[in-house]
Amino acid sequence: MRLLFTSLGSFGHTFPLVPLALAARDAGHDVVFATSEDFLPQLRKAGLETAAAGLALKDAFGQAFATSGPPGPRRQPGEIPPEVLGPIVAKVFGDLMPKRFVADLLPLFEHARPDLVVSEAGNSGGAFAAMQAGIPVVAHGFGRVSSDDPMVTHIRDAIRAHADGLGITVGDDLSFGGPYIDICPESVQEPGFLARARRVPLRPVGWSEPGELPAGVLDKRRPLVYLTLGTAMGHAGVLGAAIAGLSGLDVDVLVATGPTVDPAALGEVPSNVRLAAWVPQSALLPHVDLVVHHGGSGTTLGAFGAGVGQLVLPQGADQFSNADAVLAAGVGARLLAAEVTPDAVAEQARHLLTDSAVRDAARVLAAEVAAMPSPAEVAAQLPSFA
Repeated sequence: MRLLFTSLGSFGHTFPLVPLALAARDAGHDVVFATSEDFLPQLRKAGLETAAAGLALKDAFGQAFATSGPPGPRRQPGEIPPEVLGPIVAKVFGDLMPKRFVADLLPLFEHARPDLVVSEAGNSGGAFAAMQAGIPVVAHGFGRVSSDDPMVTHIRDAIRAHADGLGITVGDDLSFGGPYIDICPESVQEPGFLARARRVPLRPVGWSEPGELPAGVLDKRRPLVYLTLGTAMGHAGVLGAAIAGLSGLDVDVLVATGPTVDPAALGEVPSNVRLAAWVPQSALLPHVDLVVHHGGSGTTLGAFGAGVGQLVLPQGADQFSNADAVLAAGVGARLLAAEVTPDAVAEQARHLLTDSAVRDAARVLAAEVAAMPSPAEVAAQLPSFA
């Protein structure tokens, strides 16, 4: 069977689809992965055949800001007023990106017509192109669904308007009328989504570029705390406050600064803190004792699977919904905006590292993740969707 996977070009939207794409390829299917040019090298390293489609997210936002006035001084995403950010985000995800994906994918479909398209849930253009070409399409989630988030409402309204212009009907969860491959454990998924969707559960298997674990991870002598604000919303002030709080504990701290924070902006760090621009996160998580992070879906789900406690410092997008899920599951804590001080981070981290109830809840959730169908098992179902 010929399969085409497609996603928005970003770590949080592309990487969650890689395990299923690899499993489908290993099962003997002809697999092509289409996303923006800047993410093709990572996919080729995984051994996947690729095709360029869509805009890089940074380019799409650049276009949106160019038509909406200057973005002003750099601020944390949560500090940008919704009335300013909402229309820009809606234009990116509901207009610019879908148009470009449709334009790029339709010729690709004519050249090598797939039997099934697996379109990441945030990439409505992939689903639109498949539906216009008469090709069955399956949505692939990248995390927890957050239907009541105002920003999500902006995006969905824009996507529905775009779909109306194409004569396409869009369902409540942007599942486009077909199955929805869901990598979020049922116990922490939004109840309304569970009631509505044709859900195909898939174990969230983390994928990151292969790489060596930093020294000291495998032979650690005291608790290891992993600190990251992800790849898109890093903020030196938040990282600095977290480092200051964590460094005073009897722990080692590994900080992934990511592409948006210059390590020099953090100044000199204490001896028990190590900075790295990048770490192989999926390989790292089973070895850490606490994750302090932004609440991105990949990190949240990875920590669920690793059975590790979480201190979430949400910055924007779906991170607030993920933080809510962490709290509801009893596997962590949350600090919002001005609450992120060195003292507060230290207090919460100390509690999470020693609370047996958190450890027990994290183990229960990890067991739920482990019991979800594997990528190979879901890949075996794909022909039934074509």
